[in-house]
Amino acid sequence: MDRVIDKTPDRIAAMFDAIAGRYDLLNRLLSGGLDRRWRARAVGALHLTGEETVLDLCTGTADLAIALRRRRKGAARVVGIDFAGRMLEHAARKLDALGMGGRIGLVRGDAMRVPLPAASVDAATIAFGIRNVEDPLRTLAELHRVVRPGGRIAILEFGMPTLPGLSSLYRWYFRRVLPWVGRFVSRHDSAYAYLPASVGAFPSGVQFRRLLDDAGFVDTTAVRMLLGVVYLYAATRASAAEARDGGRGL
Repeated sequence: MDRVIDKTPDRIAAMFDAIAGRYDLLNRLLSGGLDRRWRARAVGALHLTGEETVLDLCTGTADLAIALRRRRKGAARVVGIDFAGRMLEHAARKLDALGMGGRIGLVRGDAMRVPLPAASVDAATIAFGIRNVEDPLRTLAELHRVVRPGGRIAILEFGMPTLPGLSSLYRWYFRRVLPWVGRFVSRHDSAYAYLPASVGAFPSGVQFRRLLDDAGFVDTTAVRMLLGVVYLYAATRASAAEARDGGRGL
């Protein structure tokens, strides 16, 4: 029987607060710097024009929020929401240093109860955070609620490669090497043991696309990157006309 992973909001928030000071360093180290490229692809999947307000849910230290603003024809304004207070403190210091605080707002809040009105943003993103919420479908339903009809979402999340040989090697790295490096750098005993456990238990590919469908999104896609180590999911909230036509369009 698979071990049940405790994802109660207070526990997960406390874990991320404990590693907040070294979170960015570990992202660069453990991804070999590829995390920047993955975020750039997520921003590109939104098809922004330079005028949109974008929600970055589970914003952490705001790396994706910053990428949304820095891109040519990126977001006009970004709202970053996270439930980990110390992560947001680090995000605020980064934004101040970059002079970006005026166009990126940070709000402490729960991804399962997004503190924004319905249809109040043009697009939304989540980077490596959806697997950490207690009820992913509820969070996706919240994204569907706050994104305007016709708006896009982009979600980055880890997966497990299925290629024989590579899959076994990656699982060994993920379960043996990565937690050791994470503990050594972050000085936190459990955070980087949680990572492989949470990834292994989380639906990916077609299974996650079904969750997007269940939340009411249309035109869902799943792009495998790095042979399935990372997935980029994109979807659209149906326009009013498409909703009347059952999501098929006119």
